[in-house]
Amino acid sequence: MLKMLVDTCVWLDMAKTPSQSKNLEILLHLRADKLIDFIVPKVVVEEFNRNRDRVIAEHAKGITTTLSRAREIVVNQGGKKRSKTLWRLFDETNSPIKSPKAIAEAAAEQIETLIQAGDIIEATDAIKLRAAERAIQKKAPFHRDKNSFNDALIFEIYSDYISQNDKPRERYAFVTHNTRDFSDPSGNQRFPHPDLTGHISKRKSRYCINIGDALNNMHLKPLAWLFEAADQPIRSVTDIHEALDELTDKIWYDRHMVSRHKIERGVEKIVPKLPDVPWPKRKNPIQQDVWERALKAAAMVEKKYGKESVGPWSKFDWGMMNGKLSALRLVLGDEWDVLDT
Repeated sequence: MLKMLVDTCVWLDMAKTPSQSKNLEILLHLRADKLIDFIVPKVVVEEFNRNRDRVIAEHAKGITTTLSRAREIVVNQGGKKRSKTLWRLFDETNSPIKSPKAIAEAAAEQIETLIQAGDIIEATDAIKLRAAERAIQKKAPFHRDKNSFNDALIFEIYSDYISQNDKPRERYAFVTHNTRDFSDPSGNQRFPHPDLTGHISKRKSRYCINIGDALNNMHLKPLAWLFEAADQPIRSVTDIHEALDELTDKIWYDRHMVSRHKIERGVEKIVPKLPDVPWPKRKNPIQQDVWERALKAAAMVEKKYGKESVGPWSKFDWGMMNGKLSALRLVLGDEWDVLDT
């Protein structure tokens, strides 16, 4: 049997992507056949219940807004025959019988059925203490300088469950979409953060960033399971801005470290005040107060992301980071190749 701890973010992402209803039915059937089961920290139950209505409302609002914009385009640009056909489709999509809200609510009910049927576990004092120790030592998921106590509780419950209930024929999987807190910050997101590897193995306990991977690792992935692209919804603008901020910080930091290396070699010099001459004649001096601010900013970047995840980068990594920065800025309205940091 495969026992999965599915993070709250995975359930919420599935709830806001009602096309996942087929996948949810597959999970219900696999559980009924005793091929899978769920490890459910009580904090996951609480987080899902707390966010359930918000996710449903956001999904319904998003679909309604999309339909409204589509109607406007049809009115402005569609021919009479085409407009008539599309209007009928809009009416069917927005019908009270199968409205976007009703579809999302049905998906949420399926998820609640799976969660409630799992092994619901409360965090003991010992588990809370281990989570607190992670915070004190700045270990993942606390390496990003934010409050991640619930995330730490979830992972510690998973680790404790394996140690307390390990059986020869059982396999385990920790499934999360929260790659920023749990995945390796300097490598493949499908690998766990180094702080978590003591609780993860290739055979007994897998780290997965979607449910499909967890099932596939146990050869349980049915042919009907949807592709990974459907397993995660489109990124929000907030997610894109967060990724942009991280890329900007890390690329700036790398350039700062190049300047620091040049100063150590004597290629660049720090001066009290820049000379009042055109830039080509300055020979690359750096003003003292500007350099002091740069050092403070670099220290903040190291504290925010962890010194192990801010370089140095290979030429390939450097190219990838700048390519990502350019692509994300294009999505938000900039032209290609805007790489200022």
